[in-house]
Amino acid sequence: MKLTFTRILTVAACLLLFSQCNSNKKEKLVIYSPHGKELLSEFEKSFETKNPNIDIQWLDMSSQQVFDRISNESKNPQADIWWGAPATMFTRAEKSGLLEQYKPTWADQIPASAKSKNDFWYGTFSTPQVIAFNSNKITADKAPKDWNEIVGPSWKGKVVLRNPMASGTLRAIFSAMLEQSIKRTGKEDEGWNWLKMLDTNTAIYTADPTQMYAKLGGDAEVVTIWNMPDIELQKNKNKYPFGYVFPQNGTVVLTDGIAIVKGTKHLALAKEFYEFVTSKESLITQAEKFYRIPSRTDMEKDKLPNWLKTANYSALDVNWDIIAEKEAEWMKKWDNEVHTKN
Repeated sequence: MKLTFTRILTVAACLLLFSQCNSNKKEKLVIYSPHGKELLSEFEKSFETKNPNIDIQWLDMSSQQVFDRISNESKNPQADIWWGAPATMFTRAEKSGLLEQYKPTWADQIPASAKSKNDFWYGTFSTPQVIAFNSNKITADKAPKDWNEIVGPSWKGKVVLRNPMASGTLRAIFSAMLEQSIKRTGKEDEGWNWLKMLDTNTAIYTADPTQMYAKLGGDAEVVTIWNMPDIELQKNKNKYPFGYVFPQNGTVVLTDGIAIVKGTKHLALAKEFYEFVTSKESLITQAEKFYRIPSRTDMEKDKLPNWLKTANYSALDVNWDIIAEKEAEWMKKWDNEVHTKN
């Protein structure tokens, strides 16, 4: 059978279209992260601009949700990079065999306490936890000054908290209170009493940070415990009436990390993204726009924003190895024996 000229043109057009579709097909990289849409969108765009053949897809969820999801998907991994969670969660993930071993190019510029001994995860940010308040309702001099004051009777019914079962931030703070109790007394009792008093003072636990911000910016609940970068971001970008204080009896400072997911189908690309978001240039952007404190020790101080130079706080001396080991057990007990509200 002879092909007509029209049929030849049609076949040629189809072949050309098929070829173009294949050439335009982008390689997908999936990121699981609690860092929020603002930061994730920023680095999705900047990485794709430099790599137009790459499609970055991110899922914004809590740290605990990321851990659970990666655990459940371990036999068929869907994510390539886990970007953001307290180091204690990465330590648990490492022990569970959920992470890919990778030593970044800047590995020697991180304190030993802020990275895996076996190169399964590395710290990206140092994240101080603060007592935040509604600045339309109270002033900084009237806000709770330390961890003990926020559980005092004057704050009953005035505290709003993110549900700690899903929040890596609050799980770490709660666990730090128990670890400090053990350090002082050899027992957990003081820590459990503190958690019970905090629960008494808490009016509501919200399902996600957005609801917590709305409650804190409203009329009833006026104080919370949360991380400083998110409070600064909501205050400056979304114009919430937020202020905060660093607890006088010591700030819980988390190491926030990054890791490659075990079994990624895009290992080379995952390493490239890992290096991109932890480069000096990216860390400066994260500090300027998103109030993140770089963990790298080789950052030029004159290139960092002024707010970072005035962040004056004293970090609690916390044994994070104990917390990594005990956190899941402690939080289960909190949920069953301490938690009294929705």
